[in-house]
Amino acid sequence: MKLSSAIKHINKHNALLIFPINNQKEPRSLWSEFFPRTKMRWEWDESGSEKVSGLWHLREEISRSGQVVYSKWYRGRATALSRNVFPALLKSLNTAIPKISALSFTAREILDILEEDSPISTKRLKALADLQGRENESRYNRALKELWSRCLIVGYGEIDEGAFPSLAIGATRLIFEDLWQEALDLDLDEALARIKTLLEEGSPFLKFHGQLLTNQVRLNEVQID
Repeated sequence: MKLSSAIKHINKHNALLIFPINNQKEPRSLWSEFFPRTKMRWEWDESGSEKVSGLWHLREEISRSGQVVYSKWYRGRATALSRNVFPALLKSLNTAIPKISALSFTAREILDILEEDSPISTKRLKALADLQGRENESRYNRALKELWSRCLIVGYGEIDEGAFPSLAIGATRLIFEDLWQEALDLDLDEALARIKTLLEEGSPFLKFHGQLLTNQVRLNEVQID
């Protein structure tokens, strides 16, 4: 497993999960591209496969490479997106860029923090947003899911916080300024056409995008009311 090979796979399909969901063929994953005939066992003991740990470490390289975008876009799962498809997703899911509409209060607050300083660790982000502790966990997770799904934040490397490194989270506008500007310059119809071309017809990724668009329309209608 090499970074260059991973980038080629991601650019070929434009969207790939890092690890498969229950070893299913769809949505496509980087695991299945590297090991198409090997079932993945999520084991970290001595019986576990080095392939799992190897891809886990490669995931961090992918996230900070700048050659693709690492996110938790697809249903909160680690997802790699090509630089070609990402601006189109960003545009289509945020037609009011740079004035982001229909964000919850907590999501807006977290995005404001990240647009001041990015990338930062999960621990620091929770502290700055005053969302520490178990009682705030669900609120924090809902806000992050909202921002991931609309491509407003990205993962970029890891930060060592003790026993286990934490994913560094950053505002898209700061981490990928060029892609943010490209999204601003894109016409919405052009963005939608690009997504339809780049995401394989009938793929779970394309269907998920359609679901997000439907949900966004509903949120905007509620906001208008």
